[in-house]
Amino acid sequence: MTKHNSPIEPIKQPIKQVTSNLWFERLTRLGYAAKGLVYFIVGLFAIQAAIGSGGKTTDTTGALQAIITQPFGKFLLSIVTLGIIGYVLWRLVQAFFDPENRGQLINAKRIAKRIGYACSAIGYAGLALTAVKLIMGSRSNDDEPLEDWTIYFLAQPFGRWLVALGGVMVICVGISFLFQAYKAKFRRELKLQEMSYRERTWAVCLGRFGIAARGFVFGIIGIFLVLAAIQVDGSEARGLGGTLAVLAQQPFGSWILGVVALGLIAYGIYSVIQARYRRIANL
Repeated sequence: MTKHNSPIEPIKQPIKQVTSNLWFERLTRLGYAAKGLVYFIVGLFAIQAAIGSGGKTTDTTGALQAIITQPFGKFLLSIVTLGIIGYVLWRLVQAFFDPENRGQLINAKRIAKRIGYACSAIGYAGLALTAVKLIMGSRSNDDEPLEDWTIYFLAQPFGRWLVALGGVMVICVGISFLFQAYKAKFRRELKLQEMSYRERTWAVCLGRFGIAARGFVFGIIGIFLVLAAIQVDGSEARGLGGTLAVLAQQPFGSWILGVVALGLIAYGIYSVIQARYRRIANL
């Protein structure tokens, strides 16, 4: 039987040469560290809001704005932006070439995972673009991007169904994060043999708590998208910052927000651990 080459096979060799370079691995690791810093800042603002110390909930864009207001802010944000770009490139490699599952048969689960990598790349590419605009002096829009996109799609033919489908998909992602936190399969991605027993214990605990908190938030974001589709009202959609703000308004909101905020901080620290110990596979 003749073996048909993949459409991306002609470009695989040059991409392989790029990903095999040490600079690509370092850029990817910088990406995990940058991602961790962003989530740490989001969690820090949320914990301040939870304890009533004058802070307010924000999203990843707000975290970038917080960075640029620091001394040498543009320089610091430039490094973070470079890291985010590195993370986008790594996600694209994972989406199109699946370097961590070489030689294994493609199944529905693996296809869904690769689609998730592609969506992650798109999302972080948007965050990198926002960071570049901030560095160049443009003011960031305070409106929720997810709300704007939801309003746009609801105005399109079959837009209501597309938004509902998107909401269900986000809920499924949240559930998958919760399952991942429970099973702790992320341990396979870490170089555990290079860690001490205490480091392994902390990495697993932080990973479980952080991924679970992120899954919880994703689930709520998905629920808001479904509600927006049902009510045909894009203003019902909430992104990360809006979801955290809604949590704070619930009964025992400060406690709920506090736990989620600690989880986001844990996820930020776990991402920094990934920057040091994650396995970065070559093609």
